[in-house]
Amino acid sequence: MSGASVILFVNMMVGGLLSAFFLVLALYDRRLVSARWFAAAYAFGVGYVITEFILPIVQGGATMLVLSSASMIAALAMLNIGLAKRYEVKPPFLFLGLSFVACMVLFVISAGMARESMARNFVYQTPFFLMQAIGAWIVLSGKSRKVIDFALASFLAMTALHYMSKPFAAVLLGGPGATPQDYITTAYATFSQSMGTVFVLATALILMALLVSDLLQEATKRSITDPLSGLLNRRGFEEKLGELVAARQPGGPPLSIVLSDLDHFKSINDTYGHAAGDRVIEAYADLLREASASMHTIGRIGGEEYAVVLSHCNLATAKLFAENVRAAFAEHQLPGFPDTKRFTASFGVATLENGETPSSLMERADAALYEAKRAGRNCVMMAKSATSEMSALKAIA
Repeated sequence: MSGASVILFVNMMVGGLLSAFFLVLALYDRRLVSARWFAAAYAFGVGYVITEFILPIVQGGATMLVLSSASMIAALAMLNIGLAKRYEVKPPFLFLGLSFVACMVLFVISAGMARESMARNFVYQTPFFLMQAIGAWIVLSGKSRKVIDFALASFLAMTALHYMSKPFAAVLLGGPGATPQDYITTAYATFSQSMGTVFVLATALILMALLVSDLLQEATKRSITDPLSGLLNRRGFEEKLGELVAARQPGGPPLSIVLSDLDHFKSINDTYGHAAGDRVIEAYADLLREASASMHTIGRIGGEEYAVVLSHCNLATAKLFAENVRAAFAEHQLPGFPDTKRFTASFGVATLENGETPSSLMERADAALYEAKRAGRNCVMMAKSATSEMSALKAIA
């Protein structure tokens, strides 16, 4: 068995393992649509390797060579669709389809040219160059600009250029063989398959790292997100609040918090059912999202309790925000309830003071929220100053 045959066998095994890996990822999390396309791409890549084995033992080598090349182009096209799915770029199906047809035309043209011809080798390698270049363009068109994204685009670009270097390598290494059957025994075949293995593995490892990173990010997101409202849960909210408080410098922009609680929520569940209660929770979460700026952090920190961190907002501005939300919610008519039925919420507002901890800020806002409930609900109360509370405690002591 020639060196090229050994490398082809290794490529076939590696391609099969990569296809299986991406398929497992796709089955594990069906939202990883790109993994399905990557699995299909490497499966077609295995088909390409199999045809390379078959070439030396069949008649009509030119026809088999075109079919072999077509399977590789199909694999690269599927890889590009997967990249488009991963980078949230509209898959260029029409462009890829036209490119595939153009590639087939080039393969047929190259099949009628002398194998040792430099022009023939350029014509034959151009389709591979084109497909890999499209992949690099898709990655660079995505919104993500991390180091790993540029690494992937770089490897795809280098792979594209490596195809265009093959005609020169063929000349230096004695040519691609007089017939398709001779190719597998040439030094050029060993070089070509070896370089292909390096680039395929490098690209695959980056793709694997990207998808595993996506899974980890999604798992982290789920752990800090409330599934019903889509807002941060208590853990996620408190982590974000802690980060904001730690980042704020003494004398810096104000930071306020608004706690709110849906009034008489138990009676909603008792009267209309838990499904209706869930609709109220979702509707109130949507209202908070609409009322909040992008810099605000919103969380559902309890069954019917919500919190909003208002960056660059003092106590008066935070109170105005709460009043606007309170009035809007009290007037909002929810589908599925009687036309006259309205819901209300109570609010507690506090502004971070110098040296104050996140837990102290939450406690003061929570105390103000209970004041709002004691005052009859459907109202906004502002928290007492932490400084005045400390002074009062010292006076009692």
